[in-house]
Amino acid sequence: MRSAEIRRRTAETDITLTLCLDGAGKSEVHTGAGFLDHMLTLFAAHGRFDLSVVCRGDTEVDDHHSVEDIGIALGEAVARALGEKRGIARYGSMLLPMDEALVLAAIDLSGRACLRFTAQIPSQKIGTFDTELVEEFFTAFVRSAGATLHIRQLDGANSHHIVEAMFKAFGRALSAAAAPDPQLGDAIPSTKGVLV
Repeated sequence: MRSAEIRRRTAETDITLTLCLDGAGKSEVHTGAGFLDHMLTLFAAHGRFDLSVVCRGDTEVDDHHSVEDIGIALGEAVARALGEKRGIARYGSMLLPMDEALVLAAIDLSGRACLRFTAQIPSQKIGTFDTELVEEFFTAFVRSAGATLHIRQLDGANSHHIVEAMFKAFGRALSAAAAPDPQLGDAIPSTKGVLV
């Protein structure tokens, strides 16, 4: 089983995160931010990952530190679980509709961190959650995972639907990229012979 456990402690957050890439979509998520709990639960279910997250953060300030540090921890867990990335598909993408929203997520587990986030989320908040933190989460993830990730909103008017489509598409794209490619066997999917 390709899995990892990350413990991240800073002056702002205390996070324990476990991830199994070869899971059944089960999750237990307690981030201190209810909307993020919902999004990570959807990410795990649609990616078929088993995910556990517990975060104690300085949410009396706002959710920024918790969201960013959870993104970092998730990226570290993906990188650790994949190891040398032998035999994986490497690339994955998903075009996902969520009612009126339509979002593309495409990922390359290249070892190089790059985020292209093209979205216009109409509202500044979903409940108490600052929508600008969505991009912060994905930025933190790509930096620690060493992944190239494109998220592009193609349609949408409802902020909740748009962000939900992002996390579902992200889960499915990552699942496809991390999946074993039977044609590769134990090879690293790069002409360089390494993914860094």
